Amino acid sequence: MAELYDCPRDLLDDETFVIDTLRQAVDRGMATLLHEVSHHFHPQGVTALGLIAESHVAIHTWPEHGYAAVDVFTCGDRADAEKACLYLVGALQAGRHTIRKLTRGTQVGSRVAQERPASVG
Repeated sequence: MAELYDCPRDLLDDETFVIDTLRQAVDRGMATLLHEVSHHFHPQGVTALGLIAESHVAIHTWPEHGYAAVDVFTCGDRADAEKACLYLVGALQAGRHTIRKLTRGTQVGSRVAQERPASVG
């Protein structure tokens, strides 16, 4: 996950640029793009989603704040989410950023993960 601050507002509000940047991030992260979709909000902002064979990439922008939230979720050994995030930091010209790595599925296959959750209600 990445948070990008102090990005140029015109880039964050350009749907074509954002989707092209998403494609490049997928390529730089060595992932396989299967499908993409994007939406330009009014009066401003873009959301772009890339379905990748390894999971997904999402970019959400708030031009009025110079801010973009990025999720690059990958599985397997080939794709490199950090490379994709770092590419987006540069491409969206972030003045500052944070990147956080969250490892998921650490208990898949363990006894704890196989237990059923208690019923609620």
